[in-house]
Amino acid sequence: MDIATLTLLTLAVGPAVAIMAFVYARDKHDREPFGILLVSFFWGCFSVVPAIILETFLPGIIPGSTGSSLISIAIYTFIVIAFSEEFSKFIFLRYYSYKKRSFNEPFDGIIYAIMVGMGFATIENLMYVFGANTPQNQWATAGLRAITAVPAHATFAVVMGYFAGLAKFDKKREKGLLQLGLLLATALHGFYDFFLFQNLTAGLYIGAFISLVVGIRFSFKAMRLHNQRSPFHPDAAAAAAENPPDAFESPHKPS
Repeated sequence: MDIATLTLLTLAVGPAVAIMAFVYARDKHDREPFGILLVSFFWGCFSVVPAIILETFLPGIIPGSTGSSLISIAIYTFIVIAFSEEFSKFIFLRYYSYKKRSFNEPFDGIIYAIMVGMGFATIENLMYVFGANTPQNQWATAGLRAITAVPAHATFAVVMGYFAGLAKFDKKREKGLLQLGLLLATALHGFYDFFLFQNLTAGLYIGAFISLVVGIRFSFKAMRLHNQRSPFHPDAAAAAAENPPDAFESPHKPS
């Protein structure tokens, strides 16, 4: 492998690695086992497969998903693209990472969702970058996606993971919160793609940028809130020490 290809590969993979490291560093209280994080990432890589299958077959069975009208573009971006990709990622978050014993605080929903989401984004990035038809386009694609598409996928993951973190510790609303996380991640993804795909005016591309900014702002707030909700937070430990549970009360008994 020559230096140019290696550098391009680094530029294609590096943004996802940087985001994973950034979010991992913000898991302040009880960091997750590296092995489970790594497997979550690889499941995220594999989640590209069901997404491609869905994106291939859904246009043929969903009315109005093909065409150049804004309605057709909305159906295509929200359902064919956004739902296919977020649902594919959700499956591996829900049925692998979510079930692990190490998922023991709300922030874990975010870190595991980020690992899955960045696995997906890594493979997608490699496909776009090395699928470009000229070396110039490869470099341009890698540079542009490093500051747009990859961070966007990270915000979709944080949205989904935030609600997974809530669901894990709220059994009464667990199913609804998981579904809400999937729905909102799909909605944010759909808005982002819709403004990029719309053919009305180039000025509306700013909508994708606004969607990205909204997602980033939510992501920082979500990480801060879930860190505060951690049972390992010093304030939580102090509160437990001041108000110890009754000796005959189950620690799992709802309040």
